[in-house]
Amino acid sequence: MADGTYADFYRRSIDAPESFWAEQAQAIDWHRPWDTVLDRSHPPFSAWFVGGQTNLCHNAVDRHLAERADQAALVYVSTETGQERTYSYADLHREVQIMAASLQSLGVGRGDRVLIYMPMIPEAVFAMLSCVRLGAVHSVVFGGFASVSLAARIDDARPKAIISADAGSRGGKVIPYKPLLDEALRLSQHPPKQVVVVDRGLVGWAREALRDISYADLRAQHHDAEVPCVWVESTHPSYILYTSGTTGKPKGVQRDTGGYAVALQLSMRAVFGGKAAETFFCTSDIGWVVGHSYIVYAPLLCGMTTILYEGTPLRPDAAVFWRVAEQYRANLMFSAPTAMRVLKRHDPSLLHRHDLSSLRAIFLAGEPLDEPTGRWVAESLGKPVIDNYWQTETGWPILATPQAFPEVSSRMGSPGVAMPGYKVCLRNETDGAPVGVGEKGVLAIDWPLPPGCLQTIWGDDTRYVNTYWSTYPNRQVYSTFDWGRQDADGYIYILGRTDDVINVAGHRLGTREIEESISAHPAVAEVAVVGVQDALKGQSAWAFVVPRPGQESVSEASLQAAIAAHVDAQLGAVARPQRICLVTALPKTRSGKMLRRAIQAICEGRDPGDLTTLEDPLALQQIPDAIARP
Repeated sequence: MADGTYADFYRRSIDAPESFWAEQAQAIDWHRPWDTVLDRSHPPFSAWFVGGQTNLCHNAVDRHLAERADQAALVYVSTETGQERTYSYADLHREVQIMAASLQSLGVGRGDRVLIYMPMIPEAVFAMLSCVRLGAVHSVVFGGFASVSLAARIDDARPKAIISADAGSRGGKVIPYKPLLDEALRLSQHPPKQVVVVDRGLVGWAREALRDISYADLRAQHHDAEVPCVWVESTHPSYILYTSGTTGKPKGVQRDTGGYAVALQLSMRAVFGGKAAETFFCTSDIGWVVGHSYIVYAPLLCGMTTILYEGTPLRPDAAVFWRVAEQYRANLMFSAPTAMRVLKRHDPSLLHRHDLSSLRAIFLAGEPLDEPTGRWVAESLGKPVIDNYWQTETGWPILATPQAFPEVSSRMGSPGVAMPGYKVCLRNETDGAPVGVGEKGVLAIDWPLPPGCLQTIWGDDTRYVNTYWSTYPNRQVYSTFDWGRQDADGYIYILGRTDDVINVAGHRLGTREIEESISAHPAVAEVAVVGVQDALKGQSAWAFVVPRPGQESVSEASLQAAIAAHVDAQLGAVARPQRICLVTALPKTRSGKMLRRAIQAICEGRDPGDLTTLEDPLALQQIPDAIARP
């Protein structure tokens, strides 16, 4: 990392991006050096390290063999099956070559797509790495995704082959994948000819003759295979990842190879403070961008040990995260605010059961981190809790507190300051003009986006331009579609999606601001606020609140009144929710994101849509019951 202050480091990335990123690119291996660091010839598109050739798998696995072949690369922990296995870099190299040879035997090569529909098992990581080893393009779809949605992704990516498993498991419940995949293939207009199935022995599965192949059979055929890395252009696609919540035609984020590798190694060192031989524990899923970037690629690119966790935060108990962190001496942890809020509802003594002396920091992202939860985690564990903000589209943090620069301290309530290469500006929603300090604006990024961000939407350049670059005519500006506010020191506070802003009798209110206020009440464990259509006011805010343990003796009416008074005191009566409904749980996806759209739909008497990723159906069923109570 360069000497000097973060302000100097960041400014150089903005003022002299070519020289800045050329310097950062020295941290990865190149088969052929680039001709042009940044091609600006087709705005709003940008291309990084044009003419250079590299390989993502080589940089994540092969290049570490000389120095750390025996070091743990991948640690697999499943509290669903009770299995725990450790793979060294040499082991990982062997397994990836076996998987790569298996795919080659099915005709998979450079530029072909491979759809990965798998649970959190080592073979899923082998599959991702083997694809990029061959120059193929992987598309991971969250395991257990609905057949109709899966079919749409198959038709959009048109994979040469699919890799799946007999089943996944969540909270001790087995989820058969093969029937879902079979139905998706039946519905698809472009089904592949080959399906590889990893048989975990969780459920029986029907084999389609001439199409379905057991991975165990392929593995036996190729157990001694040696498959060299295919060198690809820096701009060659590495993967397609479909954004969650997509409606209609799927929106596949397309990532490059060289720029992504350079950005991830920088982020792991500068943003997270990770070092080679350290252990990174990310509790996300490979079906989401956090899993791509910070379970698989970034830790391995930097020669770290990465933990692949299959399970929930509560099985076998609410101390399981800390047990894993202690056992494998995790140095850095990355999780979601929702997971911490879930733990907040359990016995606080569980936070002190395990030795966390190895753990330097806990990073939380994926949704806004409310200040009460952040403070609770930090004070309970005695560890820094560090927010960060980014998107599937960007692939790595836009805003954070860079750990390599200790003069930049974190501020509770803010994910931090702009990271290298992101020329962030808060703009007026109407004319795009920059807003002043303390004023609310749309968080936007001036062109060009830094390395690692999406190249385009797979197969649809026009949609890419119209979706992200057309908010402000005559300006080359990428819109995040999030509201923010910036203080005098450059720290940005996220206020919620622009389409989550509600208009109550002419007053524009961010549901995020109301949630922040309610969550600060000592009786509240979790809260979701949605805007509901109102014939008189246009919209009104409805809050769904999970009380903290110990509130059983307080009447529902008293608690509702106390919460309303709290909002009045913090934000004013105009922000007071019209309804405050008490529930025991809030509906979330299996990755921990709140299903606010589904809650809103139920409040308005509409179909809540695809609930495939819903973690607990009973949580959603509570919503109409809560609404029905006076």
